[in-house]
Amino acid sequence: MINTLGQAGAEVALLELLRNLNPVDYEVSLYVLMEQGELLSRVPGYVRLLNDRYEEVSVLGREGSRKMAGTVLRAFVTRGTIFRRFPYLVSNLAAMVRQGRIWADKLLWRVISDGAKRSEETWDLAVAYLEGGSAYYVADYVKALKKAAFIHIDYGQAGYTRKLDQDCYVQYDSIFTVSGEVKEHFLAVYPECGSRTEIFHNQMDREEIKRRSREAGGFTDTYSGIRILTVGRLTYQKAYDYAITALKLLKEEGYPVKWYVLGEGNQRTVLEKKIEEYGLQEDFLLLGAVANPYPYFAQTDIYVHATRFEGKSIAIQEAQILGCPIIASDCSGNREQIENGADGLLCTLEPEKIKESIAVLLEDADKREAFGRAAADKNNSYKEDMQMLYALME
Repeated sequence: MINTLGQAGAEVALLELLRNLNPVDYEVSLYVLMEQGELLSRVPGYVRLLNDRYEEVSVLGREGSRKMAGTVLRAFVTRGTIFRRFPYLVSNLAAMVRQGRIWADKLLWRVISDGAKRSEETWDLAVAYLEGGSAYYVADYVKALKKAAFIHIDYGQAGYTRKLDQDCYVQYDSIFTVSGEVKEHFLAVYPECGSRTEIFHNQMDREEIKRRSREAGGFTDTYSGIRILTVGRLTYQKAYDYAITALKLLKEEGYPVKWYVLGEGNQRTVLEKKIEEYGLQEDFLLLGAVANPYPYFAQTDIYVHATRFEGKSIAIQEAQILGCPIIASDCSGNREQIENGADGLLCTLEPEKIKESIAVLLEDADKREAFGRAAADKNNSYKEDMQMLYALME
């Protein structure tokens, strides 16, 4: 069970997990709560899709946004959800206002979960692979002998609370977090789940990523200077506003550099205005989402992942597999993936500090090469973690 099947880290990790399940031993089914996402064609053929209808469109594009809005509206009117959930919505909205940030998507996951189709099947194991709607749906509406939930983000920083979740995680037999810091932050909110919470790393196919990096694609311009790459959705979490300012500072100091971003999201218009304000239209380039980002990783000079918070970044893991020198913000998730000064640099999430870290690598080609070699030597497979999932069914 997952919320959407779009081009994002958790979704890519899910596809690899599905590929690791032996169809001889297991009958595998998948339900996508929002019934959309462009990665459906990459789901293994032996996986049964439970959705009655499905549209292979991005949740971030204009067409996908219309589709998503329709799904939300149907959920509101199905089974009287709007009336049953009205007190929940008002109470949690008030709590968000008091905290100074409204997370509209977090607020609506409960409604979407309530309005989704139900199944009478009983499963040996039901897995909620993402927070929010998937976790609520599996906890409340799926019949299973065992239930497991995955946590991919810094729980509190991402806007989740026990009140919002209605304590759903206490219903799970196992909870898998993608990193040690994610586990720590989750258990700070759900301490009673400590004995059934384990670290389950994102599954990565190193050889497949390397193979796809050699396919046609990548940068199409003729720029001969240093290229910076960032891969991730255009959202508040990814802190592109700081990245744009950092590039402005670099250009003011005369560095020959361009910054490319692969991803789409609800912050595009805001970011485009900031890029225009700083006169960086030819230097900070929002290329949108691409089907195969790996040639870009292989061709870039520096990979930068300066985000406000993370769980365990798939993009960082991909950059490491492809030998990129990496700069990342010193925040939860990132600091667990980068050994500062050995295979990359960690920096404070401030435009000036991001600029300074990039300048260090711009001026030292040997350091870039050394960081890239060290990153490529890291272990990003973790195939042994699959045993924890199998054990739940034994």
